[in-house]
Amino acid sequence: MSDSREYDVIIWGASSFTGRLVAEFYLSTYGLNGELKWAMAGRNQAKLEEVRAGLNDGQGTNDIPILIADSHDEASLKDLVSKTKVICTTVGPYALYGNELVAACVEAGTDYCDLAGETQWIRRMIDQHHERAQETGARIIHCCGFDSIPSDLGTYFVQNKVKELKGEYAKAIKVRVKSMKGGASGGTIASINNVLAEVADDKELFKLLNNPYTLNPRDEMGGDDKRDLQSVKYDDDAKSFLMPFVMAAINTRVVRRSHALAGFPYGKDFTYDEAMLTGDGFSGRLKAITGLVGLGAMLGGKPGGFYKKITAKFLPAPGEGPSKAEREAGFWKYLVIAKMRDGSIVKGFVSGDRDPGYGSTSKMLGEAAACLALDKDKTAKVAGMHTPSTAMGDVLIERLISKAGLQFEIHS
Repeated sequence: MSDSREYDVIIWGASSFTGRLVAEFYLSTYGLNGELKWAMAGRNQAKLEEVRAGLNDGQGTNDIPILIADSHDEASLKDLVSKTKVICTTVGPYALYGNELVAACVEAGTDYCDLAGETQWIRRMIDQHHERAQETGARIIHCCGFDSIPSDLGTYFVQNKVKELKGEYAKAIKVRVKSMKGGASGGTIASINNVLAEVADDKELFKLLNNPYTLNPRDEMGGDDKRDLQSVKYDDDAKSFLMPFVMAAINTRVVRRSHALAGFPYGKDFTYDEAMLTGDGFSGRLKAITGLVGLGAMLGGKPGGFYKKITAKFLPAPGEGPSKAEREAGFWKYLVIAKMRDGSIVKGFVSGDRDPGYGSTSKMLGEAAACLALDKDKTAKVAGMHTPSTAMGDVLIERLISKAGLQFEIHS
């Protein structure tokens, strides 16, 4: 890819709720025509102009370039991706709107990052494009938001610190959602529903998605990990009851792909799992049971059926989101438990200063794109279908700490 391209980053879907947040973040963090040269893009000129006019705390700016293309128009996408080093996309569900864009980036050798949490689609993209991306130099990075940067980079960070402290990597990592304020985004819910709809019509896909190693290289899709937690259980290491975490379905598989792509540095018997902490004692158990019932209510029902239509009325729709005050009042914190081969444990933490689904996610995505564009000499030289940790690792962690409100800690 040529360094002479007009832009460093193009935000594709900048008129979406999350896309606008990425644009706001870029304007406040990088300004215009400075270190990072960026533009907004989408299919609707009027909507993009409306977003541009509302930036800068409502003062607006006419200097942000606007580009027009269409998710299903290959010619327009080819022209779009040829203008930039990195495409940063918020347009989902990606299984419906992302195929042509990924293909265009791969052929142009353009780096790409998204917010996808759709395991079945990511698997297809890996199968279709990994080898070709390696040939063209494109780095395609899925899952650059709340799913799955905290899990992926949290595991990477804690394992590296554990190696420094103990002289070896942990045999197991357990990520526990310790606290969180702010709900899932409407885009995330739409993506989950799209996955469920695809699975309902395809038994082989259902079988594939139940494999804990869905996203591993095809010849490495096995190991000691089991299915994600489906019930309530007690965790002695965390001293808390657990309930299933809806993002575990994608996060766990991204972490395992990272481990495989890195050459299994933690050992072929390394295990990883995720769940939500609900507390100790009777109240903790009750909270876990109540949460499990609520999760079943959100995910249950036949796709397109009456029950889904009713529950949809109580969930955010794509394009909807919390106010600025609500985003700034949000937060999240993960406990990362590293279990050594001798049974001892080391605890780490990863946290964010905004609501997970929007405020924190938009900053993580923005910095992932900036990292790909500006830090190429410090990041992965090998192209292909990477993960956040295998593509950007320590460099992205530094950016997330300094610019995106994340914290990475280790307690020895």
